[in-house]
Amino acid sequence: MEQFSLKGKTALITGASRGIGEAIAHLLAQQGAFCILVSRKTEDLQVVENDIKSKGGSAVSLPCNMGNLDQIKELISLVEEKYGRLDILINNAAANPYFGEMINAEERAWDKTNDVNLKGPFFMIQYAARLMKKNSGGTIVNVSSVNGVQPALFQGIYSITKAGLITMTRAYARELAPHNIRVNALLPGLTDTKFASTITKNEDIKNLILPQIPMGRIAKPEEMAPAVLFLVSEASSYTTGTCITCDGGMLS
Repeated sequence: MEQFSLKGKTALITGASRGIGEAIAHLLAQQGAFCILVSRKTEDLQVVENDIKSKGGSAVSLPCNMGNLDQIKELISLVEEKYGRLDILINNAAANPYFGEMINAEERAWDKTNDVNLKGPFFMIQYAARLMKKNSGGTIVNVSSVNGVQPALFQGIYSITKAGLITMTRAYARELAPHNIRVNALLPGLTDTKFASTITKNEDIKNLILPQIPMGRIAKPEEMAPAVLFLVSEASSYTTGTCITCDGGMLS
């Protein structure tokens, strides 16, 4: 399965301390990638790093707040200085600080959600792509959501940012294709993560959503990672600007 091998590749995964980001990091490391694990706190990342290393993989933990442009600049500069290249970028970090009706949302909820979910990925791609161009190309995957296609109740702001991330994916894919940089997106459905615990741990809300999922269950984070592996590997060498939906049939 050489097309899925990532040997010699350097991958940066944001939001890698838990959930879908952690699952992606483990699978990319298993396929031979050197994984740069990114989150706001390195303490949380260290557990993931140690687990990857215990299984024979290679990883390092670096802190970065995805809502802070200065930290994003410093992160990519450090990657170039210490490792010389970046082949894979996974924009997985996200925020959803407000759960409720949009007409009652405060400005700070709008600002934080947009800073992390849109501003962060936009500039991560900008700076990462400049580095990728120096090394003949790369691959980028933005972790969006089915909410970017079908807005969810009480998650309006979050859904708006995820729709924007889908458009960002397509726009960057067109712009970066001549530089051998592919940009795609993953659209997870309801997944059993701490991030989604507001929904998954609330029986009333969960019972409203499950009937909308033809497969009748919540996904595991590990079920998202193989789609990302496909998108960053040579198996998808002619694929850019597309979205892979992993939602148990929810949007079907």
